[in-house]
Amino acid sequence: MSAAAVRLQRLDLARSDDPAVAAEVRRLVRRGAAPDPTVREGARTILADVRGHGDAAVREANRRFGGGLSDGRLTLTADELAAAARDLPGAVRSGLETMIANVRRFAEAQLPATTRTQIVPGIEIERRWTPLRRVGVYAPGGTAPYPSSLVMGVVPARVAGVDEVIVASPAGPDGRFDPVLAGAAGLLAVDRVVVAGGAQAVGALAFGLAEAGLEPVDRIVGPGNAWVTAAKLEVFGEVGIDLPAGPSEVMVLADGSADPAHVAADLLSQAEHGPDSPALLVTTEPQLAEAVEVELGRQLVSASRRAILERSLAAGALVVLAPDRAAALAFVDAYAPEHLSVVVEETEGAVAALHNAGSLFVGPYAPESAGDYASGANHVLPTGGLARSCGALSVADFGKYVQVQRIDRAGLSAIRAAVDAVATAEGLLAHRAAVEIRFAEAEPWER
Repeated sequence: MSAAAVRLQRLDLARSDDPAVAAEVRRLVRRGAAPDPTVREGARTILADVRGHGDAAVREANRRFGGGLSDGRLTLTADELAAAARDLPGAVRSGLETMIANVRRFAEAQLPATTRTQIVPGIEIERRWTPLRRVGVYAPGGTAPYPSSLVMGVVPARVAGVDEVIVASPAGPDGRFDPVLAGAAGLLAVDRVVVAGGAQAVGALAFGLAEAGLEPVDRIVGPGNAWVTAAKLEVFGEVGIDLPAGPSEVMVLADGSADPAHVAADLLSQAEHGPDSPALLVTTEPQLAEAVEVELGRQLVSASRRAILERSLAAGALVVLAPDRAAALAFVDAYAPEHLSVVVEETEGAVAALHNAGSLFVGPYAPESAGDYASGANHVLPTGGLARSCGALSVADFGKYVQVQRIDRAGLSAIRAAVDAVATAEGLLAHRAAVEIRFAEAEPWER
């Protein structure tokens, strides 16, 4: 079969004074990660049912939407997961073990520290790192299970010192739970798996399952579809969440030094997630864009998921032509992509100028798929522009800091006037009195 070049949509930043171009730039950089209101409302309804009817509601949602076990059970035990780990094929087990070891090594370097600071003599504040007690990790499953996402969620939780890790993930259309996903959970000593997907899975983690003996978790992390994201946003405030991750995104920043075949492969590697996954090439070189389009056509001929890739490229692929390097860097930083490949001359200068990206892949031998699986970096990343304010999932997401204030009489005396003045200015005189009473003429134990 002959290969025809793929023609991608173009956005020319040199025409940014054109209102239509300016509007398109604004749409791209302010795209957001939250699902649409219809999905939010649907997720809210499912969550209310799970809150009110527990296990029965999750089973019913599994029946209606899919994702449940054929025998109706809602959880897999640690013993079942350990058995699945023993049954993993050798090559798969070895690959998972390499991935787990590399992710753990990077996570261990992130362990937060407890600190103590003397403010003035008599006032010492401790910032104590405390792991969460119980966390829920959502791992996509069903027709396309992702053991890699399970690893990314569970390893930093274990490194943080979380007591109990509960995973939620759906079964396949045949009512069976993916054996590789179960085996990965076993390798990671996951305590239990809730077999459910979508909003009902998030509800099970957030509200617990009384019949199954599952208590609510303290925080829910992990990527998922729009229903998972919407449900996480709905339960936030009752439990913690990591971030509302939307569809996967890839951006390649490249110039004439980049290999068009590599660029095309990187765009395809993320586009295969589905038609809602944007794939952008930002370049100052029109000739590179044309060469990449030729390579896309050539690589699609033998691609195993060609139909999905062609739909994805038609729906979300874009070439952004920048008039110069500075304009290219400015657009990339404003877009704040989830995955960003940087293949340009003077690479480190470009990397130093970039502040907003979930994960950067630097140079011609750093494909995004390396980070998705085995480089050790976490692949649970901010999407929808949230990389402007959020980073990758890390050990810090599985704990919190508790402030411990140790104050003696001398320390309180040192700040007494400040409390008096500001509390009086705010009209909170009981606050002032709580300090002043400690300096009354005669304390009972001094009489």
